[in-house]
Amino acid sequence: MNVAFIPVRGGSKSIPLKNIKKLNGKPLVYWVVRAACECKYLDVVYVATDSEEIRKTVENFQKGKEADLFAKVQVIGRSAESASDMASTEFAMLEFAELYDFDAVALIQATSPLLSGEDLNRGFEMFSELGTDSVLSVVPQKRFIWKRDKNGNAYASNYDVFHRPRRQEFEGYLVENGAFYITSKEDLLKSQNRVSGNIKAVEMSEDTFLEIDEPNDWLIIETLMKKKGMFATQDLSKIKLLLTDCDGCLTDGGMYYSEFGDEMKKFNTKDGMGFQMLREHGIKTGIVTGEERELNRRRAEKLKVDILKQGCSDKVQVVENICKELGIVWENIAYIGDDCNDLEVLKRVGFSCCPANALQYICEQVDYVTCAKGGEGVIREVAELILQFC
Repeated sequence: MNVAFIPVRGGSKSIPLKNIKKLNGKPLVYWVVRAACECKYLDVVYVATDSEEIRKTVENFQKGKEADLFAKVQVIGRSAESASDMASTEFAMLEFAELYDFDAVALIQATSPLLSGEDLNRGFEMFSELGTDSVLSVVPQKRFIWKRDKNGNAYASNYDVFHRPRRQEFEGYLVENGAFYITSKEDLLKSQNRVSGNIKAVEMSEDTFLEIDEPNDWLIIETLMKKKGMFATQDLSKIKLLLTDCDGCLTDGGMYYSEFGDEMKKFNTKDGMGFQMLREHGIKTGIVTGEERELNRRRAEKLKVDILKQGCSDKVQVVENICKELGIVWENIAYIGDDCNDLEVLKRVGFSCCPANALQYICEQVDYVTCAKGGEGVIREVAELILQFC
């Protein structure tokens, strides 16, 4: 029997509760658990955690329309010692191996969300080859590496500086990306290590070089995932109304003035088409903003939105009133916001979104962060997501 072992602990110094923080609309750990479940060679996917919050999050994957996909998943506990900052991953693997039966195990790390089921399939196919004891995932790199000697002088360690190879002629080297490791239970217990014996390497795409360890890694990988079409949203078929803030969402957030003191704002025509597409599918639209500007009113008229609420000091109350007027509930609303005065609304609606350049703590709270920045087609992007469910 082949199993996956995915250790996820509650503690994280760089990013608190990192493993269940939303990445492209789903908790970070969701992406690797899904990849493991999509691997045809894995019989059981064990997620080991010391956190009750993580346990509940993973168990929720088995509810709703994706329940069948996550049928292989079993959430198990782990000791406080194995989840400490000082414990090695091997310690957690050996603890697991003493308690559970299996023939081979794939150690999968939650910090590699670009992992796919196909990557794991290739790993197990290589593992089954005669003479192979362990497999690990790597990324090919073509970089010129330098080192320093004891005198502080630098020297090239993987090429001849007098015969610099062209990139297409340079073999380069392989780097562990930390996504997965495969070995047998017998060899794990014998070597006390995740890989041993005759080790082979499965190459993954260059994009998977990064792991999520720091906040900047998060932003880079989220962008890469969007480009690959790897985003997940909840069922949006219940959305009946799209509301958006104005400045920073419909506009780039800039305030422009002519030499005569006239105020100007930059809007995007793509958003106009987004509003029209929603309207044609029976979804109402509106703008909710803290400002009171004639410019906003004229733009709202041009966009033919159903609702314009300006000068809103309490957006929660404003949206609550809209719900009563339209006979809908918060779950029926998609909302786009970018700043602190949008946060409470974002927490309550059925689908919360923000532009790519919204404040970081807003990005961390929403269901979806757009690829577009404010004023660059944010509404159009969200509209297309919603319309997939119409």
